[in-house]
Amino acid sequence: MTTKKSEAAPNEAPSRETKNKSVSSAVKPQKEKKPVVVAKEVKSLKEEEDLLLDSGTDSDYDGDSLSGSLNSDDFDSDFFDSEDDVSQRETEGGDGESSEDELRGHEGSDEQVDSENGEEEDGSDEEGSEERQVAEESDSSEDEVAPRNTVGDVPLEWYKDEKHIGYDITGKKITKKEKQDKLDSFLASMDDSKNWRKIFDEYNDEEVELTKEESKLIRRMLKGEAPHADFDPYAPYVDWFKWDDAIHPLSSAPEPKRRFIPSKWEAKKVVKYVRAIRKGLIKFDKPEEEPNVYLLWGDDSTSDQKSKHLTYIPPPKLKLPGHEESYNPSLEYIPTEEEKAAYELMYEEDRPKFIPKRFTSLRSIPAYENALKESFDRCLDLYLCPRIRKKRINIDPESLKPKLPSRKDLRPYPNSCYLEYKGHTGAVTSVSPDCSGQWIASGSADGSVRIWEVETGRCLKVWQFKEPVKCVAWNPLSDFPILAVAMGQDLVILNTELGTDEEQQKIEELLRLENLPELDESVAPIVSWLPDESYGGIKIRHFKNISYVDWHPRGDYLSAVMSAGETRGVVIHQLSVHKTQRLPIKMRGLPVCTLFHPHHRGMFIIATKKNVRVFNLQKKEAIKKLETGLREISSMAIHPGGDNLIVGSKEGKMCWFDMDLSSKPYKTLKNHPKDITNVAFHRSYPLFASCSEDSTAYVFHGKVYSDLNENPLIVPLEILRGHSTSSNRGVLDCKFHPRQPWLFTAGADSIIKLYCH
Repeated sequence: MTTKKSEAAPNEAPSRETKNKSVSSAVKPQKEKKPVVVAKEVKSLKEEEDLLLDSGTDSDYDGDSLSGSLNSDDFDSDFFDSEDDVSQRETEGGDGESSEDELRGHEGSDEQVDSENGEEEDGSDEEGSEERQVAEESDSSEDEVAPRNTVGDVPLEWYKDEKHIGYDITGKKITKKEKQDKLDSFLASMDDSKNWRKIFDEYNDEEVELTKEESKLIRRMLKGEAPHADFDPYAPYVDWFKWDDAIHPLSSAPEPKRRFIPSKWEAKKVVKYVRAIRKGLIKFDKPEEEPNVYLLWGDDSTSDQKSKHLTYIPPPKLKLPGHEESYNPSLEYIPTEEEKAAYELMYEEDRPKFIPKRFTSLRSIPAYENALKESFDRCLDLYLCPRIRKKRINIDPESLKPKLPSRKDLRPYPNSCYLEYKGHTGAVTSVSPDCSGQWIASGSADGSVRIWEVETGRCLKVWQFKEPVKCVAWNPLSDFPILAVAMGQDLVILNTELGTDEEQQKIEELLRLENLPELDESVAPIVSWLPDESYGGIKIRHFKNISYVDWHPRGDYLSAVMSAGETRGVVIHQLSVHKTQRLPIKMRGLPVCTLFHPHHRGMFIIATKKNVRVFNLQKKEAIKKLETGLREISSMAIHPGGDNLIVGSKEGKMCWFDMDLSSKPYKTLKNHPKDITNVAFHRSYPLFASCSEDSTAYVFHGKVYSDLNENPLIVPLEILRGHSTSSNRGVLDCKFHPRQPWLFTAGADSIIKLYCH
């Protein structure tokens, strides 16, 4: 942009526009210097000095009238021009002085160089062009405008009490500006919207207005950031070293020895401190001991301090009152008359302690009717309170749970239904697989006994009786495929006709009743041996109904239990000689079931409704009594090892006994909500199961270790469901397959299910 000289009347001030320019970038150096130009420059300087002399006598000193005035917009420029604001103010006023007009005319005659376009325009006057050449040839250090205060480095405090501030070029005093009244300055600052951008320059005694760029710089510096916005504090690191062709390291000097040896100076310093501490020269501040005081009637926040005293007993924490305790609760909290009558019929311990009532105001609330009674009860509690302090141990319940192995590691075990055997019309009361695992026998309440093929579910044979079948038991010997069936008072030995011809001949000879021995006088009124004409077997008639039948592992002896027989309720039959024996020991209690020990000869186990007793039939003495603690025993099973026993009860509990360990149960499992009907062990796998009236069967992992110091491992594995309830009865019997980890269950819904792994 260029400025043009305009001639105006003496009473009008010329308007001009100035802009900062850089001499080094925009001004081209001149090759020649003319002496005429220098002379005219000297003349202009003299005229300027005369004007300054005239203006120095004036009391109203305006610092912005000089050509070297400092403007906030010119902080970053190389040289400065005269102020635009002052010239514009004087032009608007219209009463400028002639000396100032000449000075402006002299200054306005210069042509300025546009820094943006880099173009030069010729002035209308030859004198202006010569002065422009002088400005172009001037040095940059001479172009810098000095401050108007020429006092130098003299402190301004020396002029604190003076009316002037420094001196000008000619040695005249530069008078200070008249300070504005505080009230006027405050009102002026309130009217000026740019007042926050103005600062006072004490050195030049003037106000300077900051530009937007300068205010941004100050704001960034106050925030602790870089002044310039273009500065990047996180510039990427430039690696000046070239690593591609580097062969040798930056420094090949070996590591000094001092880096590997402990510092002797540090050791001496440590010894010095240790000696000073031992002599007491260095003393450490001891922590202040807090006074052991507490609020006697405070809240529970200081209960940890109170607990140190033996006499303190923390009160029980009461439930916070709710809306029903309000004196004016909502209608939904107030009980009706029917509910109040129902409260009166309840037991006192079940009756609610507080019944909400509604009052119109606090003034109408009566006194508490039980205040005296509760105070008296509290006094009795304090009087009868035991003076024994019991410590309560807080234990995480999860830590008490035993660490059991994963079920995946305990496979195989039955977990899903594989096959169903359908054919019975009544509830299946008992099942029994043969020793080979190929066949299974079942007895039902409809009076039928069926033999099934295990893998196919085919019904092989059916026997029909007049009475409901209570129990079936297959002979444990493989060469004697005979079946014992208990119904009512009769125990029938049936020939299944599944063996070879030789086996069938032996069975026929065994079941033939020709020369029966005479029964003892004690046994004769209890048992009678009769031939079964309908199915060609043996019928043993008892004087009471039979509830349970069990075979000896050798297959010759058979025990029968009559629950109503009392002391004569257990008898043992021997098939080879067709003989019956009573127990040589007096039995106490009503018998429920019996078991032969799998290994010890002559050991017999009888379960009554309360206890389990172990007898030695050879020595005719009782060996052990197992106290179950159950309400009523329903079933019993012995481990193939013979040292562990499980007992099921009619209250849903199952007890595990280690007979070598104690006469009390090792574990008591509460798994079924209803009566347990039967329990069973597997012959080869570490599995045992229980079935219940709740139509479920539970499968457990029960491993017995040969080491007597290690307890048996009991892990619940699976809950088998699938049977439906009929006449409030569920699963009535369960048996394991003799060779595979399979489980047979007999339900009251007349279905037999096979669960496989």
